[in-house]
Amino acid sequence: MLRSIMRGFGLLLAALGLSLAPVAAKEAKDKPHEHYVFGKLNTPTPGPVSGGLLLMGGGDRNIDAMKWFFGKAGNGHIVVISASYGKEIGEEFFRDIGGIQSTEIFVFHGRSQATNRKILDRLKKADGIFIAGGDQARYVRYWRGTPVGDILNAHVAAGKPLAGTSAGLAIQGEKLYGAMDDGSIKSPEALADPFGPANTIEGDFLHFALLKGIVTDTHFKERERLGRLFAFVAKAQTGRSADQPAMLGLGVDESAALAVEPDGRARIYATEPDGYAWVVDGAGLRGLAQRGPLDAPRVKVTGVGPGSVLHLPSGQVDAPVFVRNYAARAGEIVEVPRWSLAIHGGAGVIERKTLSPEKEKAYRAGLDEALRTGSAVLDKGGAALDAVAAAVRVLEDNPLFNAGRGAVFTAEGKNELDAAIMDGKTLKAGAVAGVTRTRHPIDLARAVMDKSPHVMLARDGADRFSVERGLEQVDPSWFRTEERWQGLLRWREKQVSAVDPTHLFGTVGAVALDADGNLAAATSTGGMTGKRWGRIGDSPIIGAGTYAKNGQCAVSATGSGEYFIRESAARQVCDRVAWKGESLKDAAQGAIMAVGAIGGDGGLIAMGPDGRPAFAINDLGMYRGRMSAGGTPQIAIFADEKLAD
Repeated sequence: MLRSIMRGFGLLLAALGLSLAPVAAKEAKDKPHEHYVFGKLNTPTPGPVSGGLLLMGGGDRNIDAMKWFFGKAGNGHIVVISASYGKEIGEEFFRDIGGIQSTEIFVFHGRSQATNRKILDRLKKADGIFIAGGDQARYVRYWRGTPVGDILNAHVAAGKPLAGTSAGLAIQGEKLYGAMDDGSIKSPEALADPFGPANTIEGDFLHFALLKGIVTDTHFKERERLGRLFAFVAKAQTGRSADQPAMLGLGVDESAALAVEPDGRARIYATEPDGYAWVVDGAGLRGLAQRGPLDAPRVKVTGVGPGSVLHLPSGQVDAPVFVRNYAARAGEIVEVPRWSLAIHGGAGVIERKTLSPEKEKAYRAGLDEALRTGSAVLDKGGAALDAVAAAVRVLEDNPLFNAGRGAVFTAEGKNELDAAIMDGKTLKAGAVAGVTRTRHPIDLARAVMDKSPHVMLARDGADRFSVERGLEQVDPSWFRTEERWQGLLRWREKQVSAVDPTHLFGTVGAVALDADGNLAAATSTGGMTGKRWGRIGDSPIIGAGTYAKNGQCAVSATGSGEYFIRESAARQVCDRVAWKGESLKDAAQGAIMAVGAIGGDGGLIAMGPDGRPAFAINDLGMYRGRMSAGGTPQIAIFADEKLAD
C-alpha cells in the first residue's frame, strides 16, 4: 500500500518537473536501482530524431557537443544510464545546458536490474540515450547479454542518437577493454605484457555498425594511453582472419568529443585547441609474438582535430592534424619517421690521408644530391621503390662513383654494368648484368621487374630489351672517365688479384621506407676493375647484394661480391631479424662479419620498418648517408664517423 502511494507521489512530482527521490525497486540480491527525473516525461518531442554517436573523452562537459546530441534527439527526452552516479548529470543536462524536455536517470547496482520492465520501457521510449562514465567492468557485467544491451543496439540501429563519456565510450567498440580485474591497466603494464591476463579484452556486447572493427579508449592524451591502446588493438586482433581488415584503435582526449553522423562522417568538438581523437591503424599490430613485451616496428597514428573529418568505420581522415608513426620496443613506444632513406656509394680502403679535401668535398656533395633527390620523392608521398631508383640515378650520373658514368673497366677495356631493384611490398624484383648502352641501368632493372616475366636479364639480351622498352641509350664512351681508364692501366701493369681492396671503391645503393610502410632496395655497379669472362658480382643477385621485404628490412651491399654471394648477405640480414629476433643493427653487423669470416671485405646499408637505418662496415670506410622526414642530410665517409639516430 505504502509503495503504491510513494509511486503515485513520485509521478506527481515528475509531472511538476521536480526531482524524484530514489525509488526502491527491490531486485533480489542487488542494491535497488536509483531513479531520478528532471522535466516532464509526457511532453511531445519538439523536433525530428536522427541517428548519431557522440564519443566523449571524459573531461568537463562539452556544451557544444551536448547541444549537437540534444539536437539529434529532437530536443526531446534523454535517458541516462549509469552504474555509479547520475542525479548530478540529470541536473546538468536539464538545468545547466537545457533545451530538452526531460532527463531521466537510472543508476544500476546489479545485473538483475537489466530485466526491470520499467527501465526497459523507458529506454525503448528514449529519444536519446547517454551512457555515463564510471566503471566499464560493471557495464559489461550488468548489461552484456541482457535486454539492456539488446535495447542499446536496437536504439542505434533504429537511427536514434547515443552518447557516452569515459567508461560510457569505452564500451562502444566491437571489442573493448573491460577492466574485468577491477583495475585500470596503464600503458607500461599493457606494453610489457599485451597478451597477458591483465589486458582484459571483451567482445559480443554492443554492435554499432559505425564502430565495427574498432577498440575505443578515453582520457587519452591526459593519461598517456597510446601505449595501452596499442596493446588493446594487438590483443583484440588475436584470431582475426587474414582476409578481415585490420582493426582500429580510437582514443579521445578529455577535452574532445567526436560527433559521428549516420553516414560515418565524424567531427571534433573541443574545449581546448589541442583536444583530439587519435586513430591507431592496427595493420602494424597484427601477427605479433604473443609473449613478452610488445614488439611492433611501425604503427601509424592519425590525429583528428576540430578541422578534420574522420570517416567511420574505415578510419580515413581528411585534413588530419598529424600523421605519425610509432614503434613499440621493449615495453616502450617511440615516434619514428614518416619516411626514411639511406644510401651508399661503395665501401673499401678509404683513408683520410689519401683523400684530398677537394675530392672529399665532391663525394659529400654527390651523396647530398642523391639523398635530397630520393627524399623529395618520399616527402611528396611517393613510393619507396621510386625513391631508391631516383637516388641511384643521381649516383649513376656522377663520375665519382662506380656505377653508370664513371664505372670501372673490364680486362678488355669495356664498361659492363649491373643493377638490381626490389620491392619489399610485393617481393617483386628486377636485375640486369653486363649491360653496355643504357644510361641508367637501375631503370633497366626496374623495367625487367615491371615489364617482363623475368627477374634477371644479362648482356646482349638485356641491351636489346632496353631498346625495346624505349630506355635512354648512350654511346659506350658516355661511361668512360680518364680516372677509371688509368685505373685499368695500372691493373694491367700489376695484374692485381681480383679481390684487392682498392677495387672495392664504387658501387652505389639505396634503401628506403615510405609513408605507407613499404620498403625497397636498389643497387647499381660497374663491378671490379679487370673483371673477366662475363663476371657478375653480388649487386644484381637478389638476396646477395640486394633484398627487401616489408616488415623485415631492405638491404644494399657493396664490396667483394663473390663473398657476399656465398653468404647470401642481403637476405641474411632480414633472416636474422625475422628468425633470430636480432635488432637490425646487430643483424647487419652479424651478416657483414660473416662475409669477413670467409675473406670478404665491404659494407652494407639496411633499413627497417621503423625507419632506422643500419650501416655495417668491415673495411676502412663507406660512402654513406641518411635522411628522414623533417630532417636534413647526414653524410659520412670514414669508418669512425657516426650518423645520428
